[in-house]
Amino acid sequence: MRFLHLSDLHLGKRVCEFSMLDDQRYILEQILSLLDSKPVDGVLLAGDLYDKPVPPAEAVRLLDWFLTQLAERRLPVFAISGNHDSADRIAFGAALLQNSRVYVSPVFSGAPVPIPLTDEYGTLDVYLLPFLKPAMVRHVWPDEPVESYNDALACVLRHCPPDPAHRSVLVAHQFVAGAACCESEEVSVGGVDSVDASLFDAFDYVALGHLHSPQKVGRDAVRYCGTPLKYSFSEADQHKSATFVEFGLRGEVSITTTPLTPKHDLREVRGSYMELTDRRNYDGTAVDDYLHITLTDEQDVPDALARLRVIYPNLMRLDYDNLRTREDQEITAPERAESITPLEHFSAFYQLQNNQPLTAEQAAFCQQLIEEIWKEGEDA
Repeated sequence: MRFLHLSDLHLGKRVCEFSMLDDQRYILEQILSLLDSKPVDGVLLAGDLYDKPVPPAEAVRLLDWFLTQLAERRLPVFAISGNHDSADRIAFGAALLQNSRVYVSPVFSGAPVPIPLTDEYGTLDVYLLPFLKPAMVRHVWPDEPVESYNDALACVLRHCPPDPAHRSVLVAHQFVAGAACCESEEVSVGGVDSVDASLFDAFDYVALGHLHSPQKVGRDAVRYCGTPLKYSFSEADQHKSATFVEFGLRGEVSITTTPLTPKHDLREVRGSYMELTDRRNYDGTAVDDYLHITLTDEQDVPDALARLRVIYPNLMRLDYDNLRTREDQEITAPERAESITPLEHFSAFYQLQNNQPLTAEQAAFCQQLIEEIWKEGEDA
């Protein structure tokens, strides 16, 4: 039995105010083409189907189209809500969707009931566990000692131990301790929302969502598949992929990945303004990729963002790396502020902005201006 593991579609997401909807449709079409060439027996969608609890209408239509395409291929779909989703909205119509073998996690109200599938090796149970918070679990089991996210997950899994005679898959959306994070994720400070990977030991495979980097946590079969697209520049060096999981006899799990190619890559580029606007350097390159450009010019280039977007229309972010930005100096440190003269304050500010000190003539003029302002204040 073979599954495609997807998560964190974040349909409707905007990156640096650029809509990702066209790119998301493009990558979903690519995933459908993969399924046509590499047939599977089901699709696991591990949460964050949308980017917001109240998604834009275009995002809802895109998910509707994707699920319809999967249903037309007679593929069972196992989907859960993530922390970005509204559990109520994701669960809407769940009973009707089951008729098309699209199984959606309900709003959390207790231990998940396994959905059985069968093949030549016997029964495989799929458990759908939406994103959990401790308060949700305390509401269901008020007498259980649930204080942390780890307590909450442990409590739920105690109430739905997998049948040892069956193979089992858990679809979940949590932050597992020890996993690597990206800038585009929402993880609590200090890792207070983390759970222990050992809680999943009874399951043959755990299809995780929440973190955007493809990775295993502990054993190979506890896995984040990652996002199908890059959603932050901290992911620029990653290679996104589709994760396929194949089950044989109990305990036999094979995991493979197939690269995904985006409509527009998300890349980081650096150089001087003259280098980046020289046709010899950019001709033949993917100038319409989503870019973070770092200029190395010592002087700020007037209207650089607009001028660069003539060549690089999807320039998302522009920074400088030069003497001024590297120094990152504090103009008025509290311990020195009282001993610095007004001219020294202004001189430090001028150098921070212009990467060069005041000339003697400029300093004399500023000093004269400061004295005149000071005198007017005394006379007032």
